[in-house]
Amino acid sequence: APLAPQEHEKPLAIANGELRINGKGKKLRKPRTIYSSLQLQALNQRFQQTQYLALPERAELAAQLGLTQTQVKIWFQNKRSKYKKIMKQG
Repeated sequence: APLAPQEHEKPLAIANGELRINGKGKKLRKPRTIYSSLQLQALNQRFQQTQYLALPERAELAAQLGLTQTQVKIWFQNKRSKYKKIMKQG
């Protein structure tokens, strides 16, 4: 099987998580993802081990949790940003 795990979930034109339907720039956002407690547990556990995922690791984790790679990627980005903010405060 070709190695293209679930990255074909790209609806229309997406710019920073926003779906633009028509040329008039009407923005239809995807509703924000609600993660299950199981998914959050796994994501947080993984984040404690490493703050950065390599592509194969991301693909594997996404597949295990039934999420898209994009969802995992963005979750890690958000978590790192939150973590750094907390670290700055001391």
